[in-house]
Amino acid sequence: MSDRKPAKALLLGLGLDGCDGHTRITRGENFRLVGGSHETHERMQETAIKINEKLAGRGKALHEVSRDEFMDIARDAGLKST
Repeated sequence: MSDRKPAKALLLGLGLDGCDGHTRITRGENFRLVGGSHETHERMQETAIKINEKLAGRGKALHEVSRDEFMDIARDAGLKST
């Protein structure tokens, strides 16, 4: 038997528009957000929180949803796909 823990899903937000010299890092239960301008980082925080709320509403954790279900949740939270 292995002592390894099961893989855990993690949302990673990376903001590339931060030019004001500030280093912004936010850690949450299942997400890490790094960089970005104040506005971008704030938007990433709001989206990550909304995703977590929608997961909780479904009674699921991030690692328990399929890719399609995650994409539905992300769209409902305001994330736009490219």
